[in-house]
Amino acid sequence: MKAVLLGRTCAELQEIALQAGLPAYAGKQLAQWLYQKRATDIEAMTNLSKAARAALSERYEVGRTQPVEAFTSRDGTRKYLFPTRVPGKYIETVMIPQYEDGSEGGVARATVCVSSQIGCKMNCRFCMTGRGGFHGHLSAAEILSQLMSIDEAGQLTNAVFMGMGEPLDNWDEVSRALEVITADWGFGWSPKRVTLSTIGVLPNLKCFLDESRCHLAVSLHDPFPEERASLMPVQQAWPIQEVIGLIRQYDFTGQRRVSFEYTMFAGVNDTRRHADALARLLRGLPCRVNLIRFHTIPDSPLRTSGPEAIAAFQARLQKAGVTTTLRASRGEDILAACGLLAGKGLKKNTQTS
Repeated sequence: MKAVLLGRTCAELQEIALQAGLPAYAGKQLAQWLYQKRATDIEAMTNLSKAARAALSERYEVGRTQPVEAFTSRDGTRKYLFPTRVPGKYIETVMIPQYEDGSEGGVARATVCVSSQIGCKMNCRFCMTGRGGFHGHLSAAEILSQLMSIDEAGQLTNAVFMGMGEPLDNWDEVSRALEVITADWGFGWSPKRVTLSTIGVLPNLKCFLDESRCHLAVSLHDPFPEERASLMPVQQAWPIQEVIGLIRQYDFTGQRRVSFEYTMFAGVNDTRRHADALARLLRGLPCRVNLIRFHTIPDSPLRTSGPEAIAAFQARLQKAGVTTTLRASRGEDILAACGLLAGKGLKKNTQTS
């Protein structure tokens, strides 16, 4: 089996070039072909000699993965199904357009929601991904392919690591992908265009905060430890109070942002008591709380909070000085909304393109 070039850093590509008998500067040429010109085959790298391309092709391939299916929502959201190296297992990637002036006259932003694992270990009660179990980490190449192989690849303005899996549980490969995305020799994106979402894997959260300038989103969902543990077992390993304690050691007053995701469950975490406790937990921390309607999953007793309860919760947080927004649900009809990704495609009667 050939090794994969995609996902390699510029320094690694220079070493590969040297091993193939090429000058070190050929490593930069490889990076340009992979990440800027988006070559899908070594033979397309025409500023390398024919002999050099043949030498590289003996041991390496580009390693791009293509989606096998795509689904389009009524609201323009698109979901892509990608194969993985695990037989019969797929991951999902979601492209979310934002239109100018709220209309579909022109796309102002195109955000890609990226998966980082095949399944998930965290087993949050409100998420479909964990129900299918954990089947492996995605490589940096598989992560980057999601940004490079969808139809809207050339139009993307933002990326969020909020798809299938816990990004910080796969930090080695996710950090490699982030480096490629933000490096001058890679995609050249500003870190401000990328957000990583986590339930709070403390050891690797510190690595992320130290090594990356990308934005951070933390899945919080309940300010009370015992209640949060009943929704998110990870609370027992990495308590949210300790997660926030670590975050407070970093500067979020400039261009880098931290937000907290809070899914609203009727009668579970949507009371005045919860709003007040959440405000106390976040007091003095420059941040935003994103309220999310719960998207019902099969065989779950959880239900989403009603509009009045959500509005009251938001108003109480804002009165306490916590910037709060209600995230719009996108792509629910194609199972692309928060918590619905399961890597299984859709029923036959769903619109496909």
